[in-house]
Amino acid sequence: MKFVKRTVFVLVGVSALLVAIAYALPSHYRVARSIDIDAPPSKIYLLVAETASWKRWSAWSQRDPAMTIVYAGPASGVGAQWKWKSKSEGYGEMTFTSAEPDRWLGYKLAFPDWDSTATGEITFDPAPPTTTRVTWTNEGDLGKTR
Repeated sequence: MKFVKRTVFVLVGVSALLVAIAYALPSHYRVARSIDIDAPPSKIYLLVAETASWKRWSAWSQRDPAMTIVYAGPASGVGAQWKWKSKSEGYGEMTFTSAEPDRWLGYKLAFPDWDSTATGEITFDPAPPTTTRVTWTNEGDLGKTR
């Protein structure tokens, strides 16, 4: 019986510790990733700035080819938007909020089901002779429920 009591006590203690750590973590996050691509910025920018092009290379579209996608606004650049709905990938929408052709795109990303939004940008930095460093950043606030 002592073993059972000790085990329950340890499990409750570990659970309480995990909850305390979770509440102490910051709710704001920022993620950045870069890749060097052997192509000029002008070629890569078009694949990203045109929302309809995302279906060709996006990991989410590849994971669910039956995903429903709706486009709104201009075909590319500021105001271009796409919304998706998928059984496996969820529901979301992305809108380009700022753009400088061949240099960068700013965006707002929303996941209404989770009441979550994020902002970010994708930059295209040329590196001679033909390489481009593409950097994606995404940040947001997960909020805290206390």
